[in-house]
Amino acid sequence: MLRKSFLDSRTTLGYATGAQRSSFFWIAVLTGMAALLLTVGFLQYRWTNQLTEATETRIGNNVESLMLDWHLDFYQSFAAICVALQVGPDSGAYEGWRAYSERFSHWNRSDPHPSLIRSLYILETSQSTVPRLLRLSPDQGQATPDSPNQRLQRLLTRLEERSGGIDVALRAWEPTAENRRPNITAERPHASPQTDILTGWQFDQSVPAIVHPIIHHALPLEAKPSKSGKGVDWIIVVLDLPTIQAQILPEVTERYIANSPYELAVGIGGKANHLIYASGHGKGSTAFAHPDATMNIFGPPPESTEGYFWQTFKKGNSLTGVEWHSFSGPVWFPVIRYSETEEPWTLMLRNQDGPLEAVVTKLRRRNTLIGGLVLLLLAASLSVVVLASHRAQRLAKLEMGFVASVSHELRTPLSAILSAGENIADGLIDTRVGLTRYGAIITSQASQLIDLVDQVLRFSATRDGSQRYQLKPLEIPDLLESLRENTAGLVSAAGFTVEQEIEAGLPPVLGDRTALTRCLQNLVANAVKYSPAHRTIVVAAKLQESAAHKKQVRISVTDQGLGISPSELRHVFEAFYRSPEVASAQIHGTGLGLTLASEIAGAMGGTLSVESEIGKGSTFTLHLPVPDTDLEAVATNGASRVNQE
Repeated sequence: MLRKSFLDSRTTLGYATGAQRSSFFWIAVLTGMAALLLTVGFLQYRWTNQLTEATETRIGNNVESLMLDWHLDFYQSFAAICVALQVGPDSGAYEGWRAYSERFSHWNRSDPHPSLIRSLYILETSQSTVPRLLRLSPDQGQATPDSPNQRLQRLLTRLEERSGGIDVALRAWEPTAENRRPNITAERPHASPQTDILTGWQFDQSVPAIVHPIIHHALPLEAKPSKSGKGVDWIIVVLDLPTIQAQILPEVTERYIANSPYELAVGIGGKANHLIYASGHGKGSTAFAHPDATMNIFGPPPESTEGYFWQTFKKGNSLTGVEWHSFSGPVWFPVIRYSETEEPWTLMLRNQDGPLEAVVTKLRRRNTLIGGLVLLLLAASLSVVVLASHRAQRLAKLEMGFVASVSHELRTPLSAILSAGENIADGLIDTRVGLTRYGAIITSQASQLIDLVDQVLRFSATRDGSQRYQLKPLEIPDLLESLRENTAGLVSAAGFTVEQEIEAGLPPVLGDRTALTRCLQNLVANAVKYSPAHRTIVVAAKLQESAAHKKQVRISVTDQGLGISPSELRHVFEAFYRSPEVASAQIHGTGLGLTLASEIAGAMGGTLSVESEIGKGSTFTLHLPVPDTDLEAVATNGASRVNQE
């Protein structure tokens, strides 16, 4: 007895140690999974950001490249005029106005847009104290005095003020001292004209016109240039704005957006209500109220950091670091500024399918969603693997417990049979009464052994689908009478009493008598096994209508036993499962009785439920549906269906 207690305690300690090790193992596994998911989530977030940033960079590079290419093409329309006129800072010392008139005439005949030049003027400031404005005619080869309009007058005033010398004239684009904002200093020191201002051409965007200083323009009748001093004259090319709007800008724009999702517009200061030109659906609308990218067409002042950057770029360095949402084009023509608040001509770009920021945001959301789904799938996969592993481990433990329980259950009757057989074989039993008693022991234990083997075989048959049932109409009183006869010996031997409460007029049900009797017999056997001695078991049957207006017969078995804790209720119908309290109480069993009962109930089209309270007992209820049609027909079809399962 002491040895058995020692073995039981050692076994219990071994189980506790194994459970503790298992607990530590699963804690480590779950911690590792959490760390893995956090790492993958962090990497996924970084990947999403990097992918979105790379996409935004690619979009920005495409937009920036398109706008710069457009800008260069647009600039070439003006550059062709500068090249055709061949004006240099000192060209006036050797050439008269006739040379410029001839070049103007040649350009007028050869250029595809002759109307781009509205007027060509020469402003003489070096020959007399009163400046004179001469208008050149490409057809007649004449220079006739002309009176400027109001818009041109402001430009002429600026040019007259900056005619004192070539150094001053090349910086005529700078605002006057009184129009310059206080505390404005050049971000870079002024370089020489030969390095900062390569061409000498300057742009007045309000006229619009491009101008260039010349040291001296000879009078029409002079054979030689005058030696009048440092004064300079000016060549003024007045551009035709309608031609720019109707011909130049549409042609340039069409070359770059014909097969793209973008629309372009040119406005003053990048404002939709001051548009000079708009392509596509943006014409005459507020579509460009919020453009995706803007570019100062004629570039920043050469004195600024950005202007110095573009001067460096034109000398051969690479273009990097330009913010594509808002930037300036190269400084080809310094813009004549009359005040610091003047707004430049601005190229605006918009995406027809929606703001590019929204496209990037949508892409970010999509990438985040995809990453989240991937992470969710990974988490789900890991959870399934862990759950399957946990269930497999739990099933293995249950199977080991089942093997141990079955071995113990088999050993007890086998030991009794072996002991009785040895006593008979050794001649210790020599009377007929003794032989009869020992024969009854052998028969009883063999019967118990056969029942145990049958239970295991039935469980195996229900699992592999080989179990067959014959469904027939059954009367509930007859079924309960069979139950009473089969359990009478068990109940009386344990000192229990059984009370039956059968509702009158119960309709017949469809089922297999032997299987249903066995199902209810398992419930009664459990009530006897898990209840203290000399208790009452109540078997009740009544008719009930379900929520779906289906009638069913409920057969319940109520005991006054130990009861089942709420945490164990969901496991009681699982194969091989035995609660720790039952195992510690050393109550014999295989963990298959309730599983078989539940399988039989399901095969009959019913269910098995349980209600229990610790210390008060349990109630197991068999729910059997009442057929609505002819029982014989249902029995035939049901038998066929069950046999095919």
